[in-house]
Amino acid sequence: MGEKGEISAVYRPADKQADLQIGAITSVHYLATGASTNGDFGLYRWEMGVQPSGAAPHFHLTISESFFILSGTVRVFNGERWFDATPDDFVHVPAGGIHGFRNESGEPASFLLLFAHGAPREGYFETLAEIASGRRLSPEEWKELYARHDQFMV
Repeated sequence: MGEKGEISAVYRPADKQADLQIGAITSVHYLATGASTNGDFGLYRWEMGVQPSGAAPHFHLTISESFFILSGTVRVFNGERWFDATPDDFVHVPAGGIHGFRNESGEPASFLLLFAHGAPREGYFETLAEIASGRRLSPEEWKELYARHDQFMV
């Protein structure tokens, strides 16, 4: 890089199509992947439709997860109880923290999802999309998927 810096900024226009569709109800935008940030963080825009959807309670041993609500109401589990998070609310879950999220409002909801360090979550999201499209996993395949992606279900 040197003492003059470098030209390395990355621009992603707001109107770019989602990178991934999970079923008919969730769109995921890969804003900054772990690979594109040299493992520093992963940042995603998560857009949920009106049908109930989300992640059951779980935790990660090696990554933190943070949510910044952009629109709608997202139910968040903090390890003890579910609560409603609304636009401009922020939730940070340190590594090891039990959490989950759902949209049960009957209205669309969206949020920014930040993982730090930048664990490669795209493979996990893409497998969820395959499952939403009909792929079936055996109990052993579920166990392997969770282990590979630092996902521990509660």
